[in-house]
Amino acid sequence: MLALHEFHAEQGAAFTELQSMEAVAHYGDVAAEYSALQGSVGLIDLSFRGRLCLLGADRVRLLHGQVTNDIQALKTGQGCYAAFTSPKGRMQADVHVYALAEELLLDVEPGLTPALIERLDHYIVADDVQAVDVAEHYGLFSLQGPQALEVPRLLDSGLTLAPQSHGIVHRPDPELGDLYWVTHARTGSQGVDLFVPTAALGMVWDKLCLAVRSLGGRPVGWSAFDLARIEAGIPRFGVDIDESHLPPEAGLDRNGISYTKGCYIGQETIARIRTYGQVTKALKGLRFEPNAPLPARGDKILHQGKEVGSLTSVMQSPRCGGPIALGYVRKECNAPGTGLVVRSASGAEIPARIVPLPFTA
Repeated sequence: MLALHEFHAEQGAAFTELQSMEAVAHYGDVAAEYSALQGSVGLIDLSFRGRLCLLGADRVRLLHGQVTNDIQALKTGQGCYAAFTSPKGRMQADVHVYALAEELLLDVEPGLTPALIERLDHYIVADDVQAVDVAEHYGLFSLQGPQALEVPRLLDSGLTLAPQSHGIVHRPDPELGDLYWVTHARTGSQGVDLFVPTAALGMVWDKLCLAVRSLGGRPVGWSAFDLARIEAGIPRFGVDIDESHLPPEAGLDRNGISYTKGCYIGQETIARIRTYGQVTKALKGLRFEPNAPLPARGDKILHQGKEVGSLTSVMQSPRCGGPIALGYVRKECNAPGTGLVVRSASGAEIPARIVPLPFTA
């Protein structure tokens, strides 16, 4: 259960589960919450996500050999997006990594922490590293939308956010404890994450709510947040990415892979893809006619009668005025503008076309 379950319930929240973790689905008006994310700012409780820390003198060296991005290049206050992969280069998790003064902080999808700690512990032999689940000690809030960067200044006039994505700023507060502000756009606009000590979650949520509402925003749930994520073309592990996928297929070569860092688990396969050519399939955006029936996750994608992929995320988009989807499509027919057909479970065939990401009106 979310630490702030009662706070959210008092605000009219309906709840859902994500990988067996409780999350707020909505506060009674998904359309208004979506509008806040698009026009002002939305505040979401992401404390259902996993949080773990790596401690010890060898933490950087260990993680550097585990993930796709360059951890050794991170200075204190910097971060990056990366993936854990199998020896054959297949995705096992994606992760947001932050370099703090004495630890590495990892933010991952819900439910993945035990497996990641087990994996890390397996490779800790004589290393000075400890992998610790810190979810019970810190919660995670997120501000997303075009006015998201204005909210922190309303709470802390002396705060200067990191200018680069995944930059993290430590701000001790005598009343609230150690707060960590992260520049992180999760829905394609502006965005700020805030790691908050568990004891201060209620106080910080109240302060953020007041600041957000003063800008015309509001608390938002997962339903609106996930719609904005899909419109932004941002894949989610467990939905758009799983252990059958290679990181470049999901677009992680844009910001989650270093091709110069040297060896890590799965590096040989990923480097070979870059050396010898494109991946055989890639995650793409598909758009449907405004009055088209809404397809479903898993529906097959056809090109000239041949199966060439399948859908992963599907939503009715307010921005686009009709159904949109993310899905993997074979490279020979995934250029923008390509006409495709999606075959539903009932056998209906729905025309679609490849469009650039993010989706636009």
